Amino acid sequence: MKGAHILLGVTGSIAAFKAADLTAGLTRDGAQVTVIMTESAQRFVAPLTFETLARRPVITSMWARTAEIGPVHVELAEWADLLVVAPATANFLGKLAHGIADDMLSCMAITVTRPPLIAPAMNDNMYRHPAVQENIRTLRRRGCTFVGPVEGRLASGKVALGRLSDVEDILTAIKRALKTGRRK
Repeated sequence: MKGAHILLGVTGSIAAFKAADLTAGLTRDGAQVTVIMTESAQRFVAPLTFETLARRPVITSMWARTAEIGPVHVELAEWADLLVVAPATANFLGKLAHGIADDMLSCMAITVTRPPLIAPAMNDNMYRHPAVQENIRTLRRRGCTFVGPVEGRLASGKVALGRLSDVEDILTAIKRALKTGRRK
């Protein structure tokens, strides 16, 4: 992974705290990581956590000013070897499946040219909902790779399918995706 450019999208799931471990693992393995957080994700984990681990600015808004002149979502899409969304909520899956781009992460997801790697995390009832399952089928047909979810203890206390995959399993999937060829 040395030298890989990874965009890591973090959405508003209780599993967002695990994205910090994922960021640490990616940087440990030599990747450059730019984290994009949804507004909801910021309610679970502070951007400073990711800035510290990635040693790069965190993108939290479509409207944040940068030193760069060009559109941030276009520049980062061209920079990235891979977009990883972990955790990915039902809301994000629906946005991506339907081309909705109303925040920086969803905008980025339809700007990158390589299909993203997605690690869902949500309540089991949400995951099994027919609309969510149809969105997943749509995204798979478009080439998106999914890691999990897995069965385990959910935020509700119930043990069921919907838990974010282990960080090591997500790292392995990222390495595999990068081997299939970087865009550069």
